[in-house]
Amino acid sequence: MKELIKKIIVWKLNILAGMYLRIYKPQIVAVTGNVGKTSTKEAIASVLSHYKKIRSGKGNLNNEFGVPLTILGDWADNYYNVGNSIGFWARVIIASFFNLFIEQDYPEVLVLEYGADHPGDIKRLVKRFKPHVGVVTAVGDTPVHIEFFKDAQNLADEKSHVVRHLDEKSYAILNHDDDRVLDMKQGTKAPVLTYGFDEGSSFKISDFENRFDENGTPLGVGFKLSHGSETAELKISGSLGRSQAYSAAAAAAVAGTYGININSVSQALESYHGPKGRLRILRGIKNSIIIDDTYNASPASTFLALETIKASPKRKVIVLGDMLELGEHTIKAHQEVGTIAGNIANVLVCVGDRSKFIAEGASDQIAKENIYTFTTSMDAKLKVQELIQERDIVLVKGSQGMRMEKIVEEIMAEPQMKKDLLVRQGTKWLSK
Repeated sequence: MKELIKKIIVWKLNILAGMYLRIYKPQIVAVTGNVGKTSTKEAIASVLSHYKKIRSGKGNLNNEFGVPLTILGDWADNYYNVGNSIGFWARVIIASFFNLFIEQDYPEVLVLEYGADHPGDIKRLVKRFKPHVGVVTAVGDTPVHIEFFKDAQNLADEKSHVVRHLDEKSYAILNHDDDRVLDMKQGTKAPVLTYGFDEGSSFKISDFENRFDENGTPLGVGFKLSHGSETAELKISGSLGRSQAYSAAAAAAVAGTYGININSVSQALESYHGPKGRLRILRGIKNSIIIDDTYNASPASTFLALETIKASPKRKVIVLGDMLELGEHTIKAHQEVGTIAGNIANVLVCVGDRSKFIAEGASDQIAKENIYTFTTSMDAKLKVQELIQERDIVLVKGSQGMRMEKIVEEIMAEPQMKKDLLVRQGTKWLSK
């Protein structure tokens, strides 16, 4: 019965969303990938909002429910507070139907995230809600959400539908540094723009640095971005990692399709700080600095987070939770993460059943008395608080299901600001 109700809700949402698209004719910028798609979506939205009336999907509303929900209106806050209740979806459907008869100031551009948990997910989304600009971030060798796919290439093939169905009047924006993504240019009719650090990128990143002050306290990132004869210097404060440069470069490429140059992109990003839970810099207890990367975790994003804090001379407390949905790659991926973390951490805290393999991988690099293991984030949070010393850097990362933000809440200097600073603060999540 539940499955039948779900199908009916999706059917009605799709019909209504399709009617909204036919009436208002917004352009759709669709973003997919495994690493950085939400950060990229938010950077694109931040830039385009200076020049267009836009709406962007909040959080990870990227599936058969979330995409039409965003097309129909600003329902995201209600969704995250109320949850997946029949009453909520009934209100959405009824209100959206009656709003069809009321003239609205509808967005010119919808910036949407298209996600794939199972084969066919993105193909269905693209057929129902065809993009005008398709952006693919990265797939990686051992991406998240791979357990329902044969391998990384099989997953990349699914992601490629975002650009495969574009026409000659559309644009495909591809990460030049990911070979699987770059290969997608062979399967699209649309003009292709690329971005990345590699030579040959249409929007090329160079001179990248994670910015630290003289005491090793992280500030943000800085880099140059070049397109043709234009070069601009960009600085993003409040977040770390090469992912910030990738997101900004992808945003510049999308902006370019609307005639917006990279100097204007640089100015538009001056007040942008990156999304919650993605290498965000937060103030912690005991004058520590928290690098909050608790939104989700894959091997690629975890390697990036570890590499990001490596340069700081400060004492490092690294708190890592399970990386979920890796299927047969689970043990090896966690061991590899542990090997790298062991070479960087002064203290390593592992959270979850799979994280024992992180501890195992780190055991040859770091003294065993400095490795701690816990079953859940709730079990770990008080010990993490105890382990922190004055002016430490504390990296906290793990998959969504591990709820690692609960640890950040315990050790942040301003817990009263958690709803503004942390991921998963809606009523639905807080009740779990």
